[in-house]
Amino acid sequence: MDAQLKAFFDQVNKDQEIYIERLREVVAIPSVSSDVALRPQVFRMGEWLQKELKRLNIEYELRDPGTHVMDGVTLQLPPVILGAYGRDPAKKTILVYGHYDVQPALKEDGWATEPFELVENAKGELLGRGSTDDKGPILGWLNGIEAHQKLGLEFPVNLCICFEGMEENGSEGLDDIIVAEAKGWFKDVDAVCISDNYWLGETKPCLTYGLRGISYYKVAVKGPGRDLHSGVFGGTVHEPMTDLTHILSKLVSPHGQILIPGIMDDVAPLTDAEKASYPSLDFCLDTLHCAIDAKNTLHDNHIDALMGRWRYPSLSLHGIEGAFSAPGAKTVIPAKVIGKFSIRSVPNMVPEKIDACVNKYINDEFAKLCSKNQMEIECLHAGKPWVASFEHPNYVAAASAVERVFGVKPDMTREGGSIPVTLTFQDALNKNVLLLPMGRSSDGAHSINEKLDRSNYIEGTKLLGAYLWELSTHTF
Repeated sequence: MDAQLKAFFDQVNKDQEIYIERLREVVAIPSVSSDVALRPQVFRMGEWLQKELKRLNIEYELRDPGTHVMDGVTLQLPPVILGAYGRDPAKKTILVYGHYDVQPALKEDGWATEPFELVENAKGELLGRGSTDDKGPILGWLNGIEAHQKLGLEFPVNLCICFEGMEENGSEGLDDIIVAEAKGWFKDVDAVCISDNYWLGETKPCLTYGLRGISYYKVAVKGPGRDLHSGVFGGTVHEPMTDLTHILSKLVSPHGQILIPGIMDDVAPLTDAEKASYPSLDFCLDTLHCAIDAKNTLHDNHIDALMGRWRYPSLSLHGIEGAFSAPGAKTVIPAKVIGKFSIRSVPNMVPEKIDACVNKYINDEFAKLCSKNQMEIECLHAGKPWVASFEHPNYVAAASAVERVFGVKPDMTREGGSIPVTLTFQDALNKNVLLLPMGRSSDGAHSINEKLDRSNYIEGTKLLGAYLWELSTHTF
């Protein structure tokens, strides 16, 4: 295996410019799943992947998730792409998941470059929307297959593929497909690997065994039948914006305390053993400050910061739809405004309990206003938290691969983000799920100037390949 991995690593080094050009090509496709106008681009990205699978002689089939309604428009959901590279019963079968849709991005949001044009800066950072989340990691798997083919090297495992185009908008329809294919396309899967998260810091790789869940809400307040002039109608009507901002101000304190009664009731207490695991992690507040380009953190030590990031729930306000937001002044009273917020949940918390607490509290607070406006609450999507065993051979193999590529033992971490499909795979297939990140904590996924370092892209491609080779030698 040593000689084969060396040959693979050398091939990846040799072809790195090809890989970067390939990343440039897919970043240029603005596959934003949450934008009605850009939904065709998500399909275009799916078509690009299908052509790539054909080029690499990877067997694939499409699954249709159906339709959904967004912004009052019925839209076709992009296909779930199921692939298979090898069906040797003597080999292990590893399922890899990725998503080909991305978050919205506009230059005027504060990007230093055009978000859908990949740019490599002097620091070796590959800037572009989707570079690290999640197009770079998807290409890492495909680049690894290509490198083996160029070498005439037998692939160490059977690779099962699941790529979707709606992860950034709730993965609608995916759960049903996974459950339906548990005894179909996925029936021979031995373990699952997802590369859609990030190192804890900047210098040391990690393996992630837990994620927070998410419950995402919108609160709509509607009053007059149309927008009104504040000079004519100000002081005569209950203003929806006033009601909404009052409600939003009651959800979370400036210090991050969730104010909704009952939300914290099911959070498991911190054990001494768990608390003792934090000091050795490769993380400090400077890393966090670098990632956010500021020092306005809630906590003054890295242990409390990490617990706030993944060990405890949080509530974040995301925006107000329907309000005037363009430059300049506009003296309008909006007729309807929609506030959006989410709650990141942790193990022992369940969406149904969260939903009951949220609905009761917001309805009670709105009733106190004695407003003549109408208010509605809707949960747009909900995903449970996820925790896996990092003593499973899936994690042992990944840790060995990290040592081969990076020369260090990885940190074992949980993470604050939410990838609901992890729990779906774990429950539907009854298999261990591993999160094996390619990017760094400072990559800025979902933010401006998203990037993937060249070194992480290339070494990460080696890591994905080495992980598969290590898995081929472990007994499940």
